[in-house]
Formats: sequence, C-alpha cells, structure tokens
Amino acid sequence: MKIVFTDSGTVFSAADIDVAAYLAPFGEVTFYEDNDPALTAERIRDADAVLCNKTVLGRAEMDAAPNLRYVGLFATGYNNIDTAYAREKGIDVCNAGEYSTMAVAQHTFALMLELCDKVGKYNAFVQEGGWKRSRFFSIFEYPTCELYGKTLGIVGYGSIGSAVANIALAFGMRVLVYTRTPKKDDRVTFTDLRALLAEADFVSCHTPLTPETAGLFDADAFAGMKRGAYFINTSRGGVVVEKALAEAVRSGRLAGAAVDVVAQEPMAEDCPLCGVENILVTPHVAWAPLETRLRLLNIVCSNLRAWMEGHPRNVVN
Repeated sequence: MKIVFTDSGTVFSAADIDVAAYLAPFGEVTFYEDNDPALTAERIRDADAVLCNKTVLGRAEMDAAPNLRYVGLFATGYNNIDTAYAREKGIDVCNAGEYSTMAVAQHTFALMLELCDKVGKYNAFVQEGGWKRSRFFSIFEYPTCELYGKTLGIVGYGSIGSAVANIALAFGMRVLVYTRTPKKDDRVTFTDLRALLAEADFVSCHTPLTPETAGLFDADAFAGMKRGAYFINTSRGGVVVEKALAEAVRSGRLAGAAVDVVAQEPMAEDCPLCGVENILVTPHVAWAPLETRLRLLNIVCSNLRAWMEGHPRNVVN
C-alpha cells in the first residue's frame, strides 16, 4: 500500500520520534515534512492512504488521487478535510480523538498559574540581580493571587473542559460551565454564557471552531466579563476577535489573558496579541508533550490497522 504523510514536521521532529519505524509495517510510506498546498494534489496522486495533520484535502486534491481510500488524521479536528465529498468517493476519514486531553488541561493551568503567580517575571527579576539588591527576604514587585475560592468559567465541556474542571475543583475553585451539549455533572454549575462571563474570575475556552463559535469572544463578550478577570484560550484562535481581546486587556477591563492559539498560525507579523502587556502567548504547544504525541501516533496507527483489517474506527464521515 502506498501511504503519503503530507506534513510530518507539524507533528514530529526527526530528533524525538522515529515515526518511519512505526509506519513501515503498513506499506511504502513517503514523507513530506511541510505541506505546500500547491503541491498536495501531485504528492498524493498515487496514494492509497494519506496521513496528515493540517493539510487541506478538498475536491481537487481527492479527484487527483484516484486510488485514495483512506485519510488518517493526526488531529481531533477535521475541518481541513471535505468529509462529505470523501464520503461520496468512498474514502474513510478517521481522526484521533481525546489524545491530548490531559496535556491541554495541564497547559491551561500552566497559563492560569503564570497569570496568578508571575513565575516568569519573578525569575527574570532574580536573574537580573533584583533579589540580591533587595533589603527584604520577600519581594512584592508583581502582585499575585490565589486560585482558591475563585470562580472559573469553562466554555465548552468536552473531555478537555471536563479535565480542566477536575483540576479547578482540586484547587478549591467554583466552576461554572457553558455548553451547547447537555451534560450531567453535579460538581459544577451549568449556566448561560452571559451569566458565566459576568461571574467568572477566569474564563477558559475549550470549544471547537465552528461557524457558530467563530468570533464568539468579541468586544461584547469581553465587555460582559467581570472587571479584572482573566481570559484563557487553548482551543482555536478563530473563536476570539483578537483586536477586541487586546483592547480589553490594554484598557484594564481584563487583568490579563493567556492564549496558546491565534487566528493565523504561524503568528502573523501584525497579530494584535503580540507585545501587549499582560497577554501571554505560547506557540500552539499545549498538545505537544512527547508522551502526548506518542499517544497520538499510536492512535493513528491503530486506526490505520483497523481500517486495513476491514473494521475502521474513529470514522468522522
């Protein structure tokens, strides 16, 4: 079987995981480290199966690959694949769900704790000699705060939102949840978005990017948040109107924000969130611990094996 991995560099580096060794038993594998949209159709022309992360596969690409019968995603989301057209052509599209749940929940709290404890700022202060020059044993250069007793508002309550709630409850936080999918969890309080924004000290977004959630956090949403609250996004950059978030922090309406995702990735030169005081930005790494990516690789391999054996799993179309 001819397999093409169109964008392996977005998931692995040659230095950390020998992905070729994992995939070799499945067939003849061709690797492209970085996808070039103009070359996708030509690169997958003879493929029986395509493995990808962010590569766009639409009608043109699928029509150019007459042997294509399987698309395996190194991702949970599949908005880059025309799944309806794939179904018409008899192509199974399989994703890798929930592989990153704990890593993203962990990163969410890494961001939250940095906003609260200012570890990076205090480390820089010490490394620059500030503590050596101090008359006192303890420094109050940057205000900090406790999570205990604070209210966390979680928008989106899938596996990651639920894992974030677990951690928040361990910190002694009160948890409010807004979700469009009815759930049952007596440990948290389900409410509407307006009430959540008005009451939460921290708002953490864990919703997928859909036509309904695109731009969900706009100027009106930030104006409706509790003054002095913090906003965190580890979902997708497109759910946020970035100029509105930057202005909300600059104006003091929000005490700060932290995001792992932006609307255009890699970040555009003119990204409104770059260089704004009290906005932390990490480069889409919440999902990227080595253990997490190994789990992802194993899921993708299991999906491919199941498909080859005639009982496909995690099919999204």
